[in-house]
Amino acid sequence: METIIQILEGYGYWGMTIAAFLAGSVFPFSSEAVMVSLQIAGLEPWPLFLSASAGNIAGSMFNYYIGTFGRLEWIEKFLHIRREKVLRAQAWMEDRGVWMGTLCFLPVIGSVLSVALGYMRANPYKTFVAISIGKTARYGILIYATDYIQHIQ
Repeated sequence: METIIQILEGYGYWGMTIAAFLAGSVFPFSSEAVMVSLQIAGLEPWPLFLSASAGNIAGSMFNYYIGTFGRLEWIEKFLHIRREKVLRAQAWMEDRGVWMGTLCFLPVIGSVLSVALGYMRANPYKTFVAISIGKTARYGILIYATDYIQHIQ
């Protein structure tokens, strides 16, 4: 993982976008380590925030569109998300609505939520907005916290 982070750091903002896409999708990856490394290395916080948010939102929407295929067998086989998890997430979200997409920033369960939103054919525009709110809030807090810690040291 450390080697991958070093490679992505070499690509700067594009590396951040790639890392965030991977982290937002069903692929297991942590974009937070890349973001903090890049910010400490001197990249500007605002473009870093934008590239991380865009990549992570795109990763979750990738999950959403995979879910729209509606084949639980494929979701289990290719994404390694158990049928029970998708159905449980779907039932939980049907009661609460598409705005549960704001929780897609959460590790592990966020991928399941975004796939389930696609599987249940939630409104893609509302899903995009909900996911964007959660993802940008997370990266905003991370950027602010890293900047704050750098300034108190």
